[in-house]
Amino acid sequence: MNFESKTIRLRLIDVSDAEFILNLRLDSRYNQFLSAVSSDVNGQRQWIRQYKIDEAEGLQFYFIIERHDGVPCGTIRVYDLKVDSFCWGSWILNEDKTRYAAIESAFLIYRFGFEYLGFKKSHFSVMKGNDKVVSFHKKMGAIQTVEDSDNYYFEINSESVESKNKILLDALS
Repeated sequence: MNFESKTIRLRLIDVSDAEFILNLRLDSRYNQFLSAVSSDVNGQRQWIRQYKIDEAEGLQFYFIIERHDGVPCGTIRVYDLKVDSFCWGSWILNEDKTRYAAIESAFLIYRFGFEYLGFKKSHFSVMKGNDKVVSFHKKMGAIQTVEDSDNYYFEINSESVESKNKILLDALS
């Protein structure tokens, strides 16, 4: 699987990424809207070993977002696969990201889910208070389906993403 854009690429995580992932998830600059994790790097390695079983069975996919020079700058994950929809999240970008890493990684994960996995829709949640991410998804064409006390829930289809991708490609040309 080779998923690259103009300034970044996605690669599947490996056990050797445990410390990077844990540092991202424990960093107070990035974890306000993430579920809590233990600070045990060996526990993170074990979680990755278990995850790799799911990956091999096609149940979930966890990527490192890295610049073309190989510097890791984030994570993004596909999980909760349904008949016609996939969920994505665990989306974190650090200060090493490129200027367009957020939009590029979102388009890459949609490409992975729609083209590689063959889904027609994506579903995901955003924690309330994470206004920048809510705004981002709405600008992409996501539709809020429901909410609870903690989260907003969204859906987006492949046609909406494709139309936004064409607009972005024209703007960057």
